[in-house]
Amino acid sequence: MTTRDPGHLIHAQSLDPAEPSLATKALRTILDNLDALVYVSDFDTHEILYLNAYGSNVWGDFQKGQKAQKCWKVLQNNDGPCSFCTNHLLINSHGEATGPHVWEFQNEVDKRWYQCRDQAIEWTDGKLVRLEIATDITDRKHMELALQDAQHKAEAASLQDELTLLNNRRAFFQFGNQFLKQARRHQTSMAAIMFDLDHFKQINDSHGHEAGDAVLRMVGSMLLAKVRESDIAARIGGEEFGVLLPDTSQDQAMELAERLRFLLQELQIQYRQVELHPTASFGVAMLSADDDRLEALLSRADEAMYLSKARGRNKVHLSP
Repeated sequence: MTTRDPGHLIHAQSLDPAEPSLATKALRTILDNLDALVYVSDFDTHEILYLNAYGSNVWGDFQKGQKAQKCWKVLQNNDGPCSFCTNHLLINSHGEATGPHVWEFQNEVDKRWYQCRDQAIEWTDGKLVRLEIATDITDRKHMELALQDAQHKAEAASLQDELTLLNNRRAFFQFGNQFLKQARRHQTSMAAIMFDLDHFKQINDSHGHEAGDAVLRMVGSMLLAKVRESDIAARIGGEEFGVLLPDTSQDQAMELAERLRFLLQELQIQYRQVELHPTASFGVAMLSADDDRLEALLSRADEAMYLSKARGRNKVHLSP
């Protein structure tokens, strides 16, 4: 035993009220009791030829009045054919039916989500018409969207340093390797800035870890405000930070490092009755033609940073 397509059933018996055969009444009863929209419209004029009770209850009785009703007017309250109309997907270049097309969309009128099954079928007059069966999937869709949102938030959280709201070490290397590939592919410049807060252990030892956290948060806020959206600023770990700068010259990288050093030096962080004045030592390195791994670039920036520390701290050095 096989289940026939609703389109074949509609074709088998006219739904014209002028021909109220027993089979027609039975079919109408079945379709009117479906918990889904079922409608048929003319391919060329978009006039609705049939709308079941579910559709009439939600969108109104299309048979009211003398003027033929357009599907795009009744179902979407549009002034013309819908931009997402699938009619062209239901027939081939020869005007022949191609089989069902299943898709999902959110109705602009009632804002609910529907899974639609569209198909070109032969109507009672022999012409091909559009049959759509649309099932309300709003509850399922909301759960899917909520799950996707939760997954995106979880992924973002896994790449973000909770304290400073900067990228974390994982994100720094993940995005940094993408930057490296792009720079090598397009033969563009790329710079790395590494810096480490000076005497940070003394802040924690003298005033507690909450004071150190206050400093780290302030550094994070400063970086977020001063780097470009196209740059990657991250807390690498502890009191160490890094910035990757695509399409950046050596002079531009050094200028940014000096500006960050100065801004840090000028910070006045009030923690309880204590005013903290952090400084940092910076190292800058440029991507070279031999760098096939991000670690090589960062290693040179680290060496320059330690040179700044060795030469008195609160300085910027460029890797040779």
